[in-house]
Amino acid sequence: MNLRLLRLYPAGFRRVFGDEIAEAYREATEDAGPLTRLREAGDIVAHALRLRLRIGSAQRGGRLFAAAAPFALAATGAHAAFLLASALNRAYVTGRPDVETPLGYAMYGFSVLTLIGVVVALSGRFGTGARAAFAGAAGTAACLVAAVLPGALDMPLEHLAYLAPPLTIAALPLLCPPDLHPPRRIGTTTGLVALLLWAPLSVVLLGLLDAGGIGMVPLWRFTVAVTAALALAGRPALSGIRTSGQFALAAAPFLVLGHFAGVVGEDTALPCLVLLASTGLAVRRWRRRRTDTAGHA
Repeated sequence: MNLRLLRLYPAGFRRVFGDEIAEAYREATEDAGPLTRLREAGDIVAHALRLRLRIGSAQRGGRLFAAAAPFALAATGAHAAFLLASALNRAYVTGRPDVETPLGYAMYGFSVLTLIGVVVALSGRFGTGARAAFAGAAGTAACLVAAVLPGALDMPLEHLAYLAPPLTIAALPLLCPPDLHPPRRIGTTTGLVALLLWAPLSVVLLGLLDAGGIGMVPLWRFTVAVTAALALAGRPALSGIRTSGQFALAAAPFLVLGHFAGVVGEDTALPCLVLLASTGLAVRRWRRRRTDTAGHA
């Protein structure tokens, strides 16, 4: 094992568990291909960083990220679905796609990868899906960077900063400790395949639905995508929200990505905040009522 990987761990942890980690890595990569070695090395780097940042499963930060991770994924998936549905909607109305260059098609291809990754992660294959969703978000950001390279020197910094929030939100689930990953919700391969077929078909339907009427309202389209993503996250995700801090971290991705999707602005920010606050209070009252009922039982 490369000793530089072990140096990523805090010194005290490395002294106690360094040999054990090195042996586990050796057994996992013996006679393995480069992809397996890369995956195992990535897992070690992620574990070391979680310990450095104090976001392990035994720490408050780790539990906070674990509670927020399904919602960050749901927001990322809703954003990707919204972008794809909007592109289909405009293409249907105007008769031609937004972008007719290889880079443009690649960008939408990465959005499809993001959507598929989110579906896989929220259905229970969390690690694989979260990595795929982040790869899709990173690919989209790379396409946008490549598109503006000719005029990048003249571009205001705030325009370049546009790339950071969606990428950060897509990366947040990667900080969730593995032993706190959400439980598997879709147990069979058949169920997962059906879900993977349903998701893109739903995006197509959303993009083509009532192209001359309500389907042209971006906030409506974004709301439908968010509702579907939250339904996929389901009750297990809601049950993980127990504090106001967890609720704030879970709600923030939807507001941020809604803003970058162009549907949460000055006119809609206040209603969205009121809706989120009302939802938080309702969840808190529901939890308190359940706790009281269990205590009296």
